[in-house]
Amino acid sequence: MAACLRSHREAHTGRGAVDRRACRADHRMIWPFVLVLSMLAVGCASAPLDQVGSLQSYDELKPSDGLLARSLMRVAKDDVLAAKTVRIIPTGFSQPAAGTSTLTPAQRGLITNAVDRTLCSGLSRRFQVVALTEPADLTVHAMVTHVAPTNALAVGVSKVASTAVSVALPEVRVPVPRLPIGLGSLSLEAEAIGENGKQAAAMIWGRGANALLDSGRVAREGDAYDLAAKFGHDFSKLLVTGTTPFGKLPSLPTRAELRAMAGGGPKYPACKAFGKSPGLVGFVGDRMGLPPAWTDKGATVRND
Repeated sequence: MAACLRSHREAHTGRGAVDRRACRADHRMIWPFVLVLSMLAVGCASAPLDQVGSLQSYDELKPSDGLLARSLMRVAKDDVLAAKTVRIIPTGFSQPAAGTSTLTPAQRGLITNAVDRTLCSGLSRRFQVVALTEPADLTVHAMVTHVAPTNALAVGVSKVASTAVSVALPEVRVPVPRLPIGLGSLSLEAEAIGENGKQAAAMIWGRGANALLDSGRVAREGDAYDLAAKFGHDFSKLLVTGTTPFGKLPSLPTRAELRAMAGGGPKYPACKAFGKSPGLVGFVGDRMGLPPAWTDKGATVRND
C-alpha cells in the first residue's frame, strides 16, 4: 500500500511514473483485509412486528419473509384483484411509536410521506388512485408502529472512510461497508378495506438497515426514510398482484414510474398530495448521504 501511494505521489510531482506493478501487488494485499472488514461489519438492525390495534383484524396473518424484511400478511386474492380503484388515507405514527420516538415532527412527516408517495406510485400500476372524498373499491391505510433512529455520526465516519479509500486506491473499486453502529429500523402495519367494510389484505412489516446494502444518510431519520419507500413497494405489490411481494424477480418500472424517478409528476392527480419524487437530485443525495430534508420537499397537501 505504501509503495503504491509513494509512486502516485512521485508521479503527481513529476518525479517519476506510477509503478503499476507495485500497485497491483498492494491491491492484492489489501483485498483480504477488506473482505475481513466486510465480514466483521455485516450487520442488520432488528425491527419488531408489533401490533398496535390499527388493523380491523389480526386473524389469519401468516409469516412471509423477504431477504431482509420480515412480515405477517394475509390477502383475499380474488377480492383484491377484482378492485379497480383505491384511495390512500395518509400514514401516521401510532401512539406508542410517537410516544417513544425522538424524531421531530418534521422528520416523522418525511417518513410517513415517503410511505404514502411510494404506495401511490406502486398502486398506480394497476389501480386508479382517487382522492379521499371519492368512493373506491379499496381504502388503504398504514401506521408506523416502531422506528429506531440512525446514528448520523457513524454514517458520517463511514462516508469519510469510503472517500479515503477511493482516493487511496483510485484504480479499483474497494467496497467499504458501513459501520454497523446505530443502524436504523422501521416497522409498520397496513391494511386494505373493501367497499363492503371487510379487510381485503393486511400486512405487519419490519426491516432494519443493513451495513452492506444500505449506505445510510447523515440524518437521524435517514434509515427510516429509506425503509419507508421499501415498505411502500412491498405493500403495493401485495395489492397489485394479490400474492406475497417476496421471492420474486423485480419488475421493470412503468413509464409513469420512470417519469416520477426523474422528478416528474405522478400518474394520478390524487398522488400530488404527497409531492413529487426527489428524482435525480434525491438519487445523488442518497449516494452522498445527504439528509432527506435537503432533497425531499415532502407533501404539498396533507388531508389529515
